[in-house]
Amino acid sequence: MSHDLPLAPEPISTQALRGLALRCPKCGQGRLFRAYLKPVESCASCGETYGHIRADDGPAWLTILVVGHIVISLVLTFEPQLDWPEWASMLAWSGLSLAMILALLPSAKGLFITLIWRSKGPGSERET
Repeated sequence: MSHDLPLAPEPISTQALRGLALRCPKCGQGRLFRAYLKPVESCASCGETYGHIRADDGPAWLTILVVGHIVISLVLTFEPQLDWPEWASMLAWSGLSLAMILALLPSAKGLFITLIWRSKGPGSERET
């Protein structure tokens, strides 16, 4: 006689790390995106669906929040010590900001998709 108990849900931290790593939050195996910011319809490994989830502006907000704090801290720390022309400083800090934004945006979107999926939200404006 088997006494199968329901499995405890995985910790949100595990699933959040999977989303940040651009992996399926449920199994951790399948890819979460088919292109730079295009989520897959469903996980190739476990079949969990993600195509209906819309993260909207959340990932952009989080990315700008993180990058802004880092870059402004660096500017305030190093700019007084640098003897660059203004155009060089503007180019350098803008370039660093752009590179960081492009690098972090997919992970932020993976995190938002994971949190919406975990909360069992509909993921879109329409009720399902």
